[in-house]
Amino acid sequence: MSILSRITGFILLFLMWPVMSQDYARMRNNMVRDQIISRGITHRSTLQAMRKVERHLFVDKFLRSRAYDDNPLPIGYGQTISQPFIVAYMTSLIDPRAGDKILEIGTGSGYQAAVLAHITDSVYTIEIVKELGESAAKRLKDLGYNNIQVIIGDGYYGLPDQSPFDAIVVTAAAEHIPPPLIEQLREGGKMIIPVGSQFMVQNLVLVEKKKGRIITRNMMPVRFVPFTRKENPKD
Repeated sequence: MSILSRITGFILLFLMWPVMSQDYARMRNNMVRDQIISRGITHRSTLQAMRKVERHLFVDKFLRSRAYDDNPLPIGYGQTISQPFIVAYMTSLIDPRAGDKILEIGTGSGYQAAVLAHITDSVYTIEIVKELGESAAKRLKDLGYNNIQVIIGDGYYGLPDQSPFDAIVVTAAAEHIPPPLIEQLREGGKMIIPVGSQFMVQNLVLVEKKKGRIITRNMMPVRFVPFTRKENPKD
């Protein structure tokens, strides 16, 4: 091996050392304690799932040392993996349980779907960006998440063939709540969705279907990437 090759190898090892030396399990536990429990989230199954899902495996390897920070991170194609607190908060609001069938709109890296999959029996997730959807599907399969099905398509229309769903999670900001998603929510079900323009204040809205009525509540102001549609939507 040449001297130049050795020097290059040492430089690469030095650059990768912060990533290689992380104690990710400790970082996850600290994340749950300092970012989630400290802000009042007590939903037991959500906390357990957040401790289990290896968030650093859902971001680029050069961002892994920041995977458990209290902020979103880029995943490419103008999309992000959401802040851990937001993932936990949205999950706890829909109160997922074993046996539930859940629909997610906006797969992204697959992290939110993985959190849900630790709690429920069946997760369907739709991603409109083909490259992200294919990458997430491979990642989830490699990690052993056999109860998640990734679909490439326009999430506005949901999955009518698989409805009704016990809960729906939307991880991109829509300017209105898509009617097809409301229709696919079962009686007694819940949907959590950020609503608002990317240029204005967005609100995280909890939608509940009770006795045929739709009840909505604004939970908190948020900032999400915009809900992406096909170039020529049907409506």
